[in-house]
Amino acid sequence: MDQQQKHSGNVAAIITMFALFFMIAFVTNFATPMGVIAKNQFQTSNFLAQLGNAANFFAYLFMGIPGGLILKRKGYKFTALTAVAVGFAGVGVQLIAGYASSFLVYVLGAFIAGFSMCMLNLVVNPLLNTLGGEGNKGNQLVQFGCSLNSIGATLSPVILGWLIGEITKDTNFIKAAPALMIAMGIFAVAFLIVALSRIPEPHMETAEEKADRLSGKTSVVKDICETLKFKHFTFGALAIFFYIIIEVGVPAMGFNYMTEQIPVLGGVTRNGPGYVGGAIAGIVCGAYWFCMMVGRLLGGVVGGKFSSRSQVTFLATVGIILLLAVMFLPATMIELPFKTKVVDVAGVALEKNIQVPLNMCFMVAVGLCTSVMWGGIFNMAAEGLGKYVPMGSGIFMACVFGGFFIPVQGYVADKAGILNAYWLSIALLAYVLVYALVLSKPSKKIA
Repeated sequence: MDQQQKHSGNVAAIITMFALFFMIAFVTNFATPMGVIAKNQFQTSNFLAQLGNAANFFAYLFMGIPGGLILKRKGYKFTALTAVAVGFAGVGVQLIAGYASSFLVYVLGAFIAGFSMCMLNLVVNPLLNTLGGEGNKGNQLVQFGCSLNSIGATLSPVILGWLIGEITKDTNFIKAAPALMIAMGIFAVAFLIVALSRIPEPHMETAEEKADRLSGKTSVVKDICETLKFKHFTFGALAIFFYIIIEVGVPAMGFNYMTEQIPVLGGVTRNGPGYVGGAIAGIVCGAYWFCMMVGRLLGGVVGGKFSSRSQVTFLATVGIILLLAVMFLPATMIELPFKTKVVDVAGVALEKNIQVPLNMCFMVAVGLCTSVMWGGIFNMAAEGLGKYVPMGSGIFMACVFGGFFIPVQGYVADKAGILNAYWLSIALLAYVLVYALVLSKPSKKIA
């Protein structure tokens, strides 16, 4: 009976973690289309347009290690509830920014939401990995969770892109208000679900560990140093730092590319040169996140047979090839079997097939390659950490701060062109490849 209760409790905990995985991506991925709104409403550069993304990830630097300590001392449930409450506040501030027409308030809201996303990641990744028994099975469970994450990531730009519509000088934050309200509603429901759920606490501080901490035998600094002695973990943390820039930067540059440089249906609207509208660009970028979902589902299915190392090695290689195709293939427009309404020079409304640039189809396919990298890198880096899992998770989340450097890609786009900004993504993918091939081999085991 006890075994059956334990199994039921694990299933409930897994379902709860899956729901939180969805929330993380749904809220995080507001940043790209919101950045496009900010760019048009406040007439900013590509660099400044990515500050919302940057603020969201900058929060990870401040909350990563403190979040790991909260997780160790207060447990998974307390950490999750706190994260959900903070996320509700962060999205609320972004909603206020729309009515206040303030770019700085929007960035502040993104920063607050980033605290929440960091804490939620601290909860879902190590707990799913542990419930799965670590190794291939742990990676398999994380990949299934990540597929739910991708559903949230897919819906986020599609919903906001639909609300934004065609990008004009009148596009503003108010158009995003309904999506933000949806996100706040999701947070409210999630709080109730977590509060009513039984969540196991396999890594909570024991009485002996607490006594050692209070007596000075252990400390935060000592735990950090001990964790960083695992070389495979340290290299893995750097891989996550780079991976975040890849994952978010690839579709972000694609969204900017389509809304800035690609004429709508190859023609001209009555308002001057037209570009692929926010709705169509949102659908294309949503397809990138959809591919991530598909890849993660496949990764979950085959995760018990193929190691994280082999999956990441193969997909990093393919990802580099696809990004080269994005950069060097001509931006030939191809028609999709879907209709959209456009207005010609004479002001006549026409219904034509949606057109998207061919090279962006390869950008979408990169989503298949980035799909298993988060779970795969975490699985490889966390192997053998033992009692240092919470601290390792905290350091790992602090390294998600890499997303703060997404504006660097925007800066490259401003100076050298949007497509040339993909050279940064290629270089970072090359490091991930080297990590999977060489640097991920466990360097030390806890007895």
